[in-house]
Amino acid sequence: MSSSQVLEKLRENGCRITKQRRLIVDVIMQNDFTTCKDIYYQVAGKDRTIGMATVYRMIRQLEELGIVNRVERIEVCANINSKE
Repeated sequence: MSSSQVLEKLRENGCRITKQRRLIVDVIMQNDFTTCKDIYYQVAGKDRTIGMATVYRMIRQLEELGIVNRVERIEVCANINSKE
């Protein structure tokens, strides 16, 4: 799915397409991210007026529309039985 298709889907669902929303969608669609904060840092690097809450709201909207999936991940960092 392209950025323009995502923006059209948002528009169809009553979402105003602002400069900030367009930037967030562009950043998400052009990169692979592991966290919402990664997306925020990329977006904030291009427009310092966009807050973290704005990014999280946009991600939630994209989730509700089935455009992105948020995946929770738990990772084991070390073997707790290891004796060093």
